[in-house]
Amino acid sequence: MNASLAGRPDLMAGRTSLTLAEGMSGMSENVFINVKNKSKTISAELDIPEGGANGVVLAQGGRFGGWCLYLKDGKPTYTYNYLNLDHYTIRSPEALPKGKSKLVFEFAYDGGGLGKGGTGTLSVDGRKLAEGRIDKTQPNVFSADETADVGIDDATPVVAGIGQGDETRFTGKIEKVTIEVK
Repeated sequence: MNASLAGRPDLMAGRTSLTLAEGMSGMSENVFINVKNKSKTISAELDIPEGGANGVVLAQGGRFGGWCLYLKDGKPTYTYNYLNLDHYTIRSPEALPKGKSKLVFEFAYDGGGLGKGGTGTLSVDGRKLAEGRIDKTQPNVFSADETADVGIDDATPVVAGIGQGDETRFTGKIEKVTIEVK
């Protein structure tokens, strides 16, 4: 299931970054940068309207495994869903203010094998907002039919409690999202 481990051809092989735009959705694991078993950084340039924003910035996977960077009650949040058995959530205590901001989530993978954990850090405009531990990660696949989506979580939700389908649509503006792996 993991092309890099199986030695299969991979559309993203060798790429260390991928830049996405609002509205890009339905990207299967075979056409999305492989974030499994490595450190990653997600940088999102957002424009928050008066009254704040909610919804998905970037999600990959679904109810039975994946991850999601989103705003809930205007607060930046990252949730890692491990096979729908364990959920690890890192959430800012404060909402993003009106206007443009750069939201960054960094995951420092522990290494030492497949499916290990790491530390996640949320920051905005270079200021650390929250940090937390993700004890384990999925080593091979998130789903055979779930996708990666910008600005919405299109199929089954990675995160319970933020809605499903159109209910997860980001209510601000996403200028761009860049995901980098190390």
